[in-house]
Amino acid sequence: MSAVPNIPSGSGPVVEIIRAAIVRGEYVPDQRLVEVDLAERFAVSRSAVRSALLQLGNEGLVERIPNRGARVRAVSLAEAIEITEVRMVVEGLCAAKAAERVTDTEIAELREIRAGMLGAVDAGEVMTYSELNNRLHRRLMELSGQGTAGGVLERLRGQSVRHQFRLALQPGRPSVSLPEHLAIIDAVCDRDPVAAERAARGHLSSVVHALQAITNARSPQAS
Repeated sequence: MSAVPNIPSGSGPVVEIIRAAIVRGEYVPDQRLVEVDLAERFAVSRSAVRSALLQLGNEGLVERIPNRGARVRAVSLAEAIEITEVRMVVEGLCAAKAAERVTDTEIAELREIRAGMLGAVDAGEVMTYSELNNRLHRRLMELSGQGTAGGVLERLRGQSVRHQFRLALQPGRPSVSLPEHLAIIDAVCDRDPVAAERAARGHLSSVVHALQAITNARSPQAS
């Protein structure tokens, strides 16, 4: 992967780039995030970095330790599973709401994402597929018009996204999740809220099972 580029000053872009670096594993769980080092790396002010770390703290990606500064919060697999179980319910609601509200223009956009996901999996472009995956989930949240659910999901996804990013890179995982995503898109485009909620919950249930499989493989009993 390419190095994170320098960016202009402003807490918004800094938040996005530090978040992406944490997700990719450039900053590992429990690693200290030193303001002066981050400011130098991203060519921004320390106040911009401080603001970004505060926002990431609210998202659950970063934690502040008294007298020691900020560090990447370690989210266990067990916690990631709990988070995904909650997301299953909330994202099911959002998918249903999106199916009720979606316009013809938005259906065309979702079908464009659908085609892109199919093409990415066929070409073995895992990173492109992962990006489209994130775009789909974000658009469904936006299309739902459910602001409260959206706020909840932003925090939950931020906390578990590192585990899901690593899961997405596992060999064969895109071919498992692709039909699940296509089912969500098709149900929303058909304006079928019941099917959309069922498909969304089914997809997140699949993620839970995959995370549980990783947990079981790591347990002493599995050896």
